[in-house]
Amino acid sequence: MPVVRPTRNALGALSTSVRLTVLGAVVAAAALLPAASASAAEPGIGGYTDPSYASACTFHRYGEGETPPLSLFGADPLCVEYAKRDITLTNGGAARFLLAEPARFALAVPACRYWQLDHWSVQATVGGTELVGWDGSYWFDKAEGSAAARVRNITVAGQPARAEDAAKVIRPYDARLADALVRDAAGVMVRLPVSGLC
Repeated sequence: MPVVRPTRNALGALSTSVRLTVLGAVVAAAALLPAASASAAEPGIGGYTDPSYASACTFHRYGEGETPPLSLFGADPLCVEYAKRDITLTNGGAARFLLAEPARFALAVPACRYWQLDHWSVQATVGGTELVGWDGSYWFDKAEGSAAARVRNITVAGQPARAEDAAKVIRPYDARLADALVRDAAGVMVRLPVSGLC
């Protein structure tokens, strides 16, 4: 049986529980952050703009671990905002976050026009210093064949930071997410195949 040992990174020696909290958060984030550019060979770095349908959005806001109601299925556009600031192992916040994500993705995937704003924060304990955090904006429009992502307001150890600093903290847990964070901090816009269903 492998032994789990704490490792050193930009924040110093982290306990196993802290590492697991960060790991759970970055695994879930990895599924969304790079999604926009994964479908395009050459993403347009620095090309982020809000979606063309922004003025038609009514944002549905959800707290920690909340899942949207099924009544939003088929909403066009579907615009949501999620609080993801309680990604903490000691109080179950990380578990609530991970349990809510599948339902959130299930609602987003069939949407024709989808815009998500979210606010991330990972910490070891309730009220503890934020290990890493950021605000994200991710959208797609299957009828136009476009998608974009951007992260901003990045923090490391509770202090404003560059994306490269946050990537150093995340890289030991998920190199793909670390790369996406750096790329998406500049903003990325890509072309997608147009959907005939939209």
